[in-house]
Formats: sequence, structure tokens, C-alpha cells
Amino acid sequence: MSREDKSRKGKSSSRQGGGSKKFSGRQGGNMKSKSFARGNAPVKNTPTQKKSQLSPDEIRLNKYIANSGVCSRRDADIYIASGNVTVNGEVITEMGYKVKLSDEVKFDGQNITPEKKAYVLLNKPKGFITGNSEEKGKRTVMDLVRNSTKSRIATVGMLERNSTGLILFTNDIELSKRLTQGQGFRKIYHVTLDKSFRHEDLHKVREGLVIDEKEVKVEEITFIEGGNKNEVGIKIFSNRNKIVTRIFKHLDYEILKIDRVAYGGLTKKDLPRGTWRHLTKQEVINLKML
Repeated sequence: MSREDKSRKGKSSSRQGGGSKKFSGRQGGNMKSKSFARGNAPVKNTPTQKKSQLSPDEIRLNKYIANSGVCSRRDADIYIASGNVTVNGEVITEMGYKVKLSDEVKFDGQNITPEKKAYVLLNKPKGFITGNSEEKGKRTVMDLVRNSTKSRIATVGMLERNSTGLILFTNDIELSKRLTQGQGFRKIYHVTLDKSFRHEDLHKVREGLVIDEKEVKVEEITFIEGGNKNEVGIKIFSNRNKIVTRIFKHLDYEILKIDRVAYGGLTKKDLPRGTWRHLTKQEVINLKML
């Protein structure tokens, strides 16, 4: 056998030789293995679905109803499904249905139109009731903000007739529900009592009280700096009705004055008694984050 034949035979043996085969990406010839590591996985060619986009003059029906001040967007879906809403005379029960601002939309047979969202803060004076009153001679807080906006606004929560301080008005139903039906948010009151507030009662309030079989906790309660011993500042989160009045009544005090000086980050700064102002965009954002 010639030297050349031996060389060819050696090369053939090395190709067919025993031992385990290694399936690396560096094998000879065109037999490259596929690696499915990140970045190398096969891509499936799936058709992309186009998202339905609203034209500038369109709005979803549930949002249209919510913007009209009738109810929240979630409740609007329920009313739509129940057949309470018509568009141009036709009952609409389809979720996600779009309408134009020029369409005639009726809710329970009544025409509705979307309103611009309005947020008005009033520094309420004494002697005005919260809400509407049919009794002659009764002054309401609505009388004080009547010229603030053309939108149909309502109070968020309540303040007693002889209470003063901050109260919010809006036609934003979803925000109103969040502020009144949630776990509560920070409100600060300046309270004037009929007698000096006892230190032992101060500690009782700090420890927590049980009123009507429910625990009441305050974030902070202190004497007003520079004030008399019958003037107290109280910071509380609770949304319970008349809770500040009930706290002091529970401890055998009568309230002479109660003034809400802070409301979820809003204050009375530059807002004299009996005047109102519109919230800034940032203030609205902050309220929605409470």
C-alpha cells in the first residue's frame, strides 16, 4: 500500500471512528445544530390584529353616559346590557359600542349629553346646608357655587349646617364614589369645644374608641398651638357620617365650632370663607391617587 493510500484510509477511519458523537454547533460539513436559546427561537408568523381606534368625533357609549353625570362607567355597562339606553331611537346592548357626539342618546327615555368634568372647591361658611332643600329660606351650598360651572355638579360627602371649611363639588361620578365609599383619606378638622379637653380624653382618642360597636381610630389629635384648651386639631381618615361630632359627643363634649381645614391634600390657602375655586389638573390627579 502506498503512502498516499494509507493517508486516505486514515482520514476515512477518522470520519467513521467510534466514540461518542458531540452535537455542537461546530460540527463539520453543513450539519449545524439549531440552538433555541433566547434570541434564536423560531418566530411564528401570526397575523397581527388591528386595534379598533376611535375617530376624533367618537366616544364609547359607557363613557358618554358616565360623562353625562348619570352614573359611573361600570354602572353604565349594566344599564346598557339591560336595555335602558337608546341611540338614535335604537336600543343598544352591545358592550364597547361607539357613538358620535352628534348622536341622540337617551337613558330611560331622557336625553343625555356628555359634560366637561368640573372640580370645584368651596370654603363653606356657617349656616348653609349640604344638598338641595325644598324648604323656603334654607340656604344651600349649591347657591354659593351656582356660577362656577355649567356642568351639573354635586357635593362629595357632607358637612353639617353649622360646620365650616372645605367641601368638594364635581360631576365626576367615579371619583365621587371613590372618595366617599372607599377606605377614606386624610381630612383635618379644627374643633372648638364647650369646655377644656381633658388630657385623659386626648389619650383615649389616640388609643382608639369604640362607637356604635365599631372601632374609631384617628391618625393624630393635638391641642391647637396658641389656642385655648378647648381647641383641638384632629386628623382622621374615616368616611363615617358625622364621625368627628360623634367622637366628642361620645366623650361628653358639645362642639361649638368645627372647621375642615384640609381635605385630601387640599387646603384653605388663598380661599376666603364663602368663596370657591377650580382645582388644578395636578390636584385632580392627586385626588384620583388617594
